[in-house]
Amino acid sequence: DKDTSGLLIAAKNDFAHRALAAQLKDHTLARTYACIVCGNIREDSGTIDAPIGRDPADRKRMCVTKKDGREAVTHWRVLEPLRGAALLECVLSTGRTHQIRVHMASLGHPVLGDPVYGPKKSPYPVEGGQLLHAFRLGFVHPTTGEFMKFEAEPEPRFMEWYRKLRETR
Repeated sequence: DKDTSGLLIAAKNDFAHRALAAQLKDHTLARTYACIVCGNIREDSGTIDAPIGRDPADRKRMCVTKKDGREAVTHWRVLEPLRGAALLECVLSTGRTHQIRVHMASLGHPVLGDPVYGPKKSPYPVEGGQLLHAFRLGFVHPTTGEFMKFEAEPEPRFMEWYRKLRETR
């Protein structure tokens, strides 16, 4: 996603690309995200197992749909409740376009600052895109076979919103 901060993987050659794509397909490529979502969530954690496909009303958007939807599974847990929001950790079992954004919006808790799946009138004027950060990636190195794990701290804009919503709770 264009406005998602954090880590990403880039393959240097076709062999590496095929190996990483295979890990994505067999769900062994580990991806963990942090996000701040709108609203207070009652549960501490959960799993969203809902297929995602193109929105028939708007081809640029994705939506939860059984018709032409592909398997999508997101595991989430609340790291900290905030004022009118929550800091979440999301672990992906699958890798669909806009998966976290679509799944959280389907629960009624869109990612703060999301211009596509968020509310038309947001309670907070977040600029610069959604507060979604890829903070941990893990995969088996295509050449060495070694498991590699990387972490990245959220960008300053993300942390600024976290502090604002935390201090005013």
